[in-house]
Amino acid sequence: MQQFTNIPFLIFGPLMILLMYPYAQKRSRYIYVFWVLFMIIGLFSMYFHMTLSFLGQLLDEIAILWLLGSGYSIWMPRCYFPSFLEGNRSQFIRLVFITTMVSTLLSFLRPTVNAYVLNSIALHIVYIVCQEYRKTSNKELRHLIEVSVVLWAVALTSWISDRLLCSFWQRIHFFYLHSIWHVLISITFPYGMVTMALVDANYEMPGETLKVRYWPRDSWPVGLPYVEIRGDDKNC
Repeated sequence: MQQFTNIPFLIFGPLMILLMYPYAQKRSRYIYVFWVLFMIIGLFSMYFHMTLSFLGQLLDEIAILWLLGSGYSIWMPRCYFPSFLEGNRSQFIRLVFITTMVSTLLSFLRPTVNAYVLNSIALHIVYIVCQEYRKTSNKELRHLIEVSVVLWAVALTSWISDRLLCSFWQRIHFFYLHSIWHVLISITFPYGMVTMALVDANYEMPGETLKVRYWPRDSWPVGLPYVEIRGDDKNC
């Protein structure tokens, strides 16, 4: 069953590429790499849960690592760069690439700690969005941060509970926590990406206004978030 809960990755990935196309043309076409990696995660996760192989586990976790690395490279605000980079994004991208390469090699030496390291990276991202939450009065951004953090927290709780309390859940014949993790994290990534796009726009796109939209309809209580660019007359 768990391999089928990765299907949202294969649906949301192409959909987000289409929905975010105007934004990617303005901001960076490397955003397409982010969503391709998102789909690769779904494929590798399906492979892992079908085979339960060590290779499948490594491929799954390495794909997540590179997805997070690509997100850092594109959307990390310059004010959070290490001071020695002096706000230079090109140098920051090189640093992220080297760090991700080293982490990929180390993942073969200590594969059991990979998942915990990945969630630690996610904690750093949560720290950044919480810092931005305190800075902004933008209601859309604040709402997205709240939803993203709650989704991630519930997903992480499901994953930790499945890892640490596996025998308990088996005794009561509840085998769905890991499936819940898959579904929730596949929703968390689009929300988190749109959140970071809005945060990034405050620093990198001062002449543009980003409007959050939801697919299939804005009026629906649940939807897939994306951004629509609306130019305005502000000067950079």
